[in-house]
Amino acid sequence: MGEGKFYTTETAWCPGCGDYSILESLKDALNRLGKEPHEVLVVGGIGQAAKTPQYINTNGFCGLHGRAVPPAVAAKIANKDLTVIINTGDGDSYGEGGNHFIHNIRRNVDITHFVHDNQIYGLTKGQASPTTDLGQTTSVQTMGTMNNPLNPLLLALALGAGFVARAFSGDREHLTSIMVEAIKYKGYALVDILQPCVSFNKVNTFQWYSKRIYKLDETYHPSNKMAAMEKAMEWGDKIPIGIIYNQEKSTYHDKIGFLRDGKPLVDRVPDIEKIKEFMKDFE
Repeated sequence: MGEGKFYTTETAWCPGCGDYSILESLKDALNRLGKEPHEVLVVGGIGQAAKTPQYINTNGFCGLHGRAVPPAVAAKIANKDLTVIINTGDGDSYGEGGNHFIHNIRRNVDITHFVHDNQIYGLTKGQASPTTDLGQTTSVQTMGTMNNPLNPLLLALALGAGFVARAFSGDREHLTSIMVEAIKYKGYALVDILQPCVSFNKVNTFQWYSKRIYKLDETYHPSNKMAAMEKAMEWGDKIPIGIIYNQEKSTYHDKIGFLRDGKPLVDRVPDIEKIKEFMKDFE
């Protein structure tokens, strides 16, 4: 058991998996923010990373493959007081869930999206994911991956995301600090977490990342969008981690008066007579 309210339980992950560090950092971040378990909803889709809601003491929801974002968004719209966090993988978020990823950045609902990015499909035995490097061989792509990899940070910035960050599961303290800031951010916050898969990705290992990652320091200003896009495009010999971009934006709730000013939808008593009037249109 971990310390604090957000304890974790035994998991089905492979020994050495980066998901362990991400789970512990999530627990630590929520404890640091003083959140109570009933105040938090952790959502996943399908995959190893998407098992996270099963392993932490909060409200949890596991949806279909690629469908973590819709229930998370719906829950936040219905209950603006709930802290809603997505924990799922690069395939689930950027592959099967790519359309939801794109359009919910545009909506800017106040949710936090932690992507366990191991650049492989770990649950389904090692085929290339949207973030697998060009030419990398896998159990399925034996001649090498032929598709150009997706750059989720650059895509999120181009779509207008207000909080975009990258972290590394091998540095728990730094990861926890990024998680805290992402959860505090008012609006859609993306954190792409580099997370080695010890079973199916023999290229992007802890050692591979450790030789390449560097932390953004105080000389970097995350309010500069063009500089953020340049950092998002750094990959290979040098890989920046930290808050790439952070800018306040109007949220979905800010733009809709009855969501912004009234009680959360879950606390409102429905007007049955009005509902009956609407239903007459379908008779």
